[in-house]
Amino acid sequence: MRLDRFISSQRTDLSRSDVKAMIKKGLVSVDGTLVKKADMQIDENNTIVSVNGEEIAYRRFLYLMLNKPAGVVCSTKEGESLTVLDIIPGKYRRQGLFPAGRLDKDTEGFVLLTDDGQLAHRILSPRSHVPKTYFVRLEKPWEESYAESFESGMEIDGGEKCLPAVFTGGESRYECRVVLREGKFHQVKRMFEALGNKVVYLKRVKIGDLPLDENLPLGECLEIMHKDVERLQTQ
Repeated sequence: MRLDRFISSQRTDLSRSDVKAMIKKGLVSVDGTLVKKADMQIDENNTIVSVNGEEIAYRRFLYLMLNKPAGVVCSTKEGESLTVLDIIPGKYRRQGLFPAGRLDKDTEGFVLLTDDGQLAHRILSPRSHVPKTYFVRLEKPWEESYAESFESGMEIDGGEKCLPAVFTGGESRYECRVVLREGKFHQVKRMFEALGNKVVYLKRVKIGDLPLDENLPLGECLEIMHKDVERLQTQ
């Protein structure tokens, strides 16, 4: 692969012309040696490329765990609101990256960003029933009957039938966890509204068997290693 193409494919914040300019300035090295030609051919799987001292590793697909803050939308489109793609560091920006699933604008927590369409489809497909776990804070205390209501496959407004879900009360009667195996519009909020309660805070804390890193600050992301990618699909 051409050197400039390799760098721009892994770092979409750098165009090919940007890469060529950096090469001219002596900011790009291959296997520890500064290079002068943007069109040199490299083996992307076995070559160490560094840009301004930062190594760029070749990854066919990228998987990011983002701790989404409230006020940020799960979209690739630009608009008045910040999108999840707007807040990730430049080193992770690459062509085809998108949020695999959505969280409401006012909801926090785990959003998977990837350019692996097949994996995203497996996670999002209704047939897969990949569980997603949410921490919930309620306006009114939860009731013991909530667990049975969630497990029974309750109806929400408009007569929409939900798949059986798991409700677990917390130590505080205002806090709980919910595990869903589907993703209807505003589903968690609508389920509690059907029970006469209201969600005042919502955070996704787990996808499949992979929990949100509790040390990951709001608005920041980290790369999910290959060994953990399969955990995203655990049912």
